[in-house]
Amino acid sequence: MNNRKLKNSELVRKTVEEFKEATKTPIIIILDNIRSLNNIGSVFRTADAFLIEKIYLCGITATPPHKDIQKTALGATDTVAWEHVTDTLELITQLQQQNVHICAIEQAESAVFLNKFHPLSNQKYALVFGNEVKGVQQAVVSASNTVIEIPQLGAKHSLNIAVSTGVVIWDLFSKLS
Repeated sequence: MNNRKLKNSELVRKTVEEFKEATKTPIIIILDNIRSLNNIGSVFRTADAFLIEKIYLCGITATPPHKDIQKTALGATDTVAWEHVTDTLELITQLQQQNVHICAIEQAESAVFLNKFHPLSNQKYALVFGNEVKGVQQAVVSASNTVIEIPQLGAKHSLNIAVSTGVVIWDLFSKLS
């Protein structure tokens, strides 16, 4: 068995132009008032890895270009489409009018565990990830079509926003593929 690490030159990667022209995964990411610039950059990298359609940066969520976003995004702000929107609730209302299924990633009474959520292959999804302290705004949770909770078995009751994004995107990408 050959376990030699591949060199960067051996990895087949898309150019920025190829990324922009590629068929995207039918997932939109909505960041609802994210404080950490490093988390924002990490979400961009995850979005690039899974050909996510777009990221909406809402409320106080910072926007590129910013050195602390760039530090973790590693150029993904050039590939992934993004837009800043002031009001998350207005955005999800607009997306719902376009038949986008809104999923708040949160702990709530009506939440479906991620491993029990089965996305439809002909449906576009928008995943809302909330503030590091307060989570997704209650009004946004209430207006969402579905609330998805990541099962957690330990003593802590939350995951870092960048980790949560990676877990949920990987799960949905796997199920949609």
